Amino acid sequence: MTYERSATEPLILLALTSAALVVSGIAPHDRTTWYLEVAPVVIGAAILIPTYRRFPLTPLLYRLIFVHALVLILGGHYTYARVPVGFWVQDLFDLARNHYDRFAHFVQGFVPALLAREVLLRKTPVRPGGWLFLFVVSVCLAFSATYEMLEWASAVLGGSAAEDFLGTQGDVWDTQWDMFMALLGAIVGLLTLSKVHDRELARAV
Repeated sequence: MTYERSATEPLILLALTSAALVVSGIAPHDRTTWYLEVAPVVIGAAILIPTYRRFPLTPLLYRLIFVHALVLILGGHYTYARVPVGFWVQDLFDLARNHYDRFAHFVQGFVPALLAREVLLRKTPVRPGGWLFLFVVSVCLAFSATYEMLEWASAVLGGSAAEDFLGTQGDVWDTQWDMFMALLGAIVGLLTLSKVHDRELARAV
């Protein structure tokens, strides 16, 4: 199954992502943290660009990946605990901490859920329904757990230097919250966008 469409939009999204990445790399709060936070964007591009012709994704998914990349890039520049919009929300609702990292982990579930759904529907016999929902949510939880283990490894290897990357802000339950937000994001993504996703997949030829 392939997807027939113009390459213009993916190229524009790639160019915008590249520009945002360059700008975020100008005097970030912590250079090491910036490298760690934007690494998934670079790795994702390294996978999506060479596979574009033989496995192009739906426009919906490219747009979601673009948004996810911007979330990571912004967090990389400021570190998640210092993103200004997080402070604005914190002040507006009188919260105890900057919740931008919670939002980022929600997106970490939301976007990969649609990616996993597309791959499963296009490359496996799994069809829409309860099993697909279960498989996608399980993949997202596994991805979130893997990311948390990478954060743990960075803390072991980097010690206090990894504090900005971890972004726990003193919360002993930060890891559990991160995984819960990813789970919530995956469920919300599936519940809100599955029908739209199916319509785009139906145009695949």
